[in-house]
Amino acid sequence: MLTPPKARWPKAEPVRAAVRGNRPFTALLLAGVLLRLVAMLGYPPALWFNDSYDYLRIANAPFPHPLRSEGYGLFLWLLKPFHSLYLVTGLQHAAVVAMAAFGYRALVRDFRVRRHWAALALAPVLLDGYQIELEHLLLSDTLFTVLVFCAVLLIARPGAAGWRRAGLAGALLGLAAVTRTVGVPLIAVAVLYLLVRRTRWPAHAALAAAFLLPLGGYAAWFHHDHGRFAMTGADGVYLWGRASAFADCDRFAPPPDLAALCPYGAPGDRPASSHQIWEAGSPTGWRDGRPFDPVTNDKAQRFAMWAIGNQPLDYARVVAYDFFGRTFTWRRSPYPQPGTENKYRFPERPDRMRPLPVIGGGDRLSVVREYEHGSGRTRVVSPFADMIRGYQSVVNVRGTMLGAVLLAGAAGILLRRARRGAGLFWLTGTALLAVPPLTADFDYRYLLPALPFACLAAVTAWGRRPDAGPEPEPAEPGPTEREAEVQPAGR
Repeated sequence: MLTPPKARWPKAEPVRAAVRGNRPFTALLLAGVLLRLVAMLGYPPALWFNDSYDYLRIANAPFPHPLRSEGYGLFLWLLKPFHSLYLVTGLQHAAVVAMAAFGYRALVRDFRVRRHWAALALAPVLLDGYQIELEHLLLSDTLFTVLVFCAVLLIARPGAAGWRRAGLAGALLGLAAVTRTVGVPLIAVAVLYLLVRRTRWPAHAALAAAFLLPLGGYAAWFHHDHGRFAMTGADGVYLWGRASAFADCDRFAPPPDLAALCPYGAPGDRPASSHQIWEAGSPTGWRDGRPFDPVTNDKAQRFAMWAIGNQPLDYARVVAYDFFGRTFTWRRSPYPQPGTENKYRFPERPDRMRPLPVIGGGDRLSVVREYEHGSGRTRVVSPFADMIRGYQSVVNVRGTMLGAVLLAGAAGILLRRARRGAGLFWLTGTALLAVPPLTADFDYRYLLPALPFACLAAVTAWGRRPDAGPEPEPAEPGPTEREAEVQPAGR
């Protein structure tokens, strides 16, 4: 009797089975990898933003930067021995692909979401052209998004949140807050979620302690160099930029020592809030390569609080317009200025790298040479650059789409009383959209970190499998139950 031949690669069978059971997501994952390879081939080794050079200056010789949060600079510092910007952008692309895979597995296994809905929820992360371009920029947003994503999934995971899981999530949120200060308010969202779930106090204590550890360490380092416990030395200046959109010194006379900070021109004719900080001749006194001094930062904060106190409705109007009128539009506008918005598109030709001075010493060209051992200049390589540039112009999530996904998530939470993480995902995404307009200014790149959370909220509210059953209560097991769990099964 003839026996059938054995499989040639028996160890590959689990992989093939996994692919067969998750074909839609596997196709999306492969497409996401291919698109990122095209981006790396079309624009080696990286794309540059004004902030990129500050992060490289931190990486070359770490110090508490007075303008930039430190987390991304330290990430680059860890990679400096390789002297490769290819490695940096490659890791950023790989991290987002891995984040999507982790999110898909969690949705299907932990949140009992239908597989095709779970795949659809992660499609924007894998396929959005602006997301791929953002990963290719030397900016903190990719690292920040991955850290927050992993932390929120840990907290939202069904079942009792023990102190170990809460502590790990708190540490990730703390690292995210050191990477971008917009992450600081997310701890309040996490604590609120644990309170609603009636989680026991050890989890709250672990979450808070682990969150405060990286923040406290960085604040102490900042105090050692700058004499104040803070994350940056420009928090007051950024808030001044927000207030500069509406502050009217003709209607309301500021205190005499703050009058020099009155923005130029009528409120309706001024540049964007964030641009007013850095433009030539700004009342902030900005100059390339020089930080804002503590006196200016303090006065700027006092001016901003004075303007908000005198014109609260104008402040609310500006914030509401940035949140609703800019975030959820179908087409992008050249805001805060054309040069900035163009940085979020794959370029037809690379920008010229100018030898402007950077804070901490040196200039842009020298910090790149020290880190890369080369020029670091972006090259535009056809046909790959043409392909990914054309792709980005067509395949991207419009602001109106993001708004619709947020509304779908909110409707699912209210109508279906969804509790399995949907509320946490929705609040996280909304907070990431709202904090920048409240404290600084709107920017299109701030939309992308919020997008995956809006999608997760919608699918966890509407896309659960029919056989998922009722959601279990999150109460932790009592002492008797825990003892029973560790007893031997019997002799």
